[in-house]
Amino acid sequence: MTQGFYTGVSGIKSYQTAIDVTSNNLANVNTVGFRANTTEFSSLYEDTLSMTHANASHNREDLGLGIRVSTVSMNQEHGSLMNTDLSTDLAIQDDGWFGVTGMNSDEVLYTRAGDFTFDVNNDLVTPDGFHVLGTMGNNIQGENLVQKIAEVPLGEVGSQEPLNFPKNLVYPPEATSTAKMIGNIGIEDEVRTLGAGVIDSNGTRNELKLEFTKLDEQTPPGSQWSVTATIKSLDEQTTYDSQTYVVEFNEDGSLKTPNPFDNTTLNNNGSPVKVDLGGGYDGVVSIANFDITSSSIADGTIGGDLVGYEINQNAEVIATFTNGQQSSVGKIGVFHFQNDQGLERITGTRFKESSDSGDAIFFQDANGQNVIGTRISNYQLENANVKMEVALTDLIIMQRAFDSNSKLITTADQMMQKALNMDA
Repeated sequence: MTQGFYTGVSGIKSYQTAIDVTSNNLANVNTVGFRANTTEFSSLYEDTLSMTHANASHNREDLGLGIRVSTVSMNQEHGSLMNTDLSTDLAIQDDGWFGVTGMNSDEVLYTRAGDFTFDVNNDLVTPDGFHVLGTMGNNIQGENLVQKIAEVPLGEVGSQEPLNFPKNLVYPPEATSTAKMIGNIGIEDEVRTLGAGVIDSNGTRNELKLEFTKLDEQTPPGSQWSVTATIKSLDEQTTYDSQTYVVEFNEDGSLKTPNPFDNTTLNNNGSPVKVDLGGGYDGVVSIANFDITSSSIADGTIGGDLVGYEINQNAEVIATFTNGQQSSVGKIGVFHFQNDQGLERITGTRFKESSDSGDAIFFQDANGQNVIGTRISNYQLENANVKMEVALTDLIIMQRAFDSNSKLITTADQMMQKALNMDA
């Protein structure tokens, strides 16, 4: 009869723990990035009853001693995704963890909650001020972008650092070095004009204009044209350079090469600009019975001021400027573990590595380069992975199991009282 007490008490204690765990899951059903817990039970040791009848060697009777909570494990299913209006809200669609750390702590915690934001210092942080870890692009000096980068290579695990970006950032101007002209000037004796915008070293846009005039004296086959190339300010008040050359076209209308522009440059307010007329049919042509067209392609860009930072689906922090240019300036790290189940829970959304989880690692591509190794969604957050209908059902089952074990103790107590009240 005393064993009935012990069995009932073990059941009450175990199911009370399970009810607490499930209640906590339900309480966090709307917590971003929350990882639910699952209670796992195991049977306590069993006693083997001694048998006195003839078949005792063939009939074994075991008496269980109740249950215990063997572990409270992490539910690793992915939560549903909800849409937001912030590019700094991120959701990991596959395996992986974001790394965060306190301002004055070297301990790294790992989370699936990607509700990040830029604070007053333009540090990328969590809502409670933990810094998000990643790789800086090292293409910013002071408040100047020194290099445009499409993608920042992910560094080693141990080199990940808090991501911080300046409030003010300037995209430096890039002077035009080459302006390629494309078009058909036809064969009629009319002035044809091709133009392009060119940027000087000060970041100022000027106008490059080419005027084609057919020579009075032609030497067949083909045709000869005088070309005057001029660079002026947009208000046409300042002329920086003006040069005149003769170019020739073949009988089929293609440009004869080489031409004088191949070996010369124009002065764009102190910046040299090469004019590329192309060759053959790639560039400027003189063909009859085709539309008169003109276009140009020029490198270089005017300077720009920072509009803001966004995060794309490759976990790149992208700086956008008023001149329309963009550059990656950092990359958020996504960490992986040999055994996610072995992570030590600190809160419902944050964990730290342990001897069971192994050290944090980065996945690598075929070239041995570190990659995030997962799909990232911006403008989305991962909800808690708690299934309310399952949790409520489990809560009912465990409550009934708790009641049953309570009844077991009551029954054992009643049997004990009857035994003590028996007459001799």
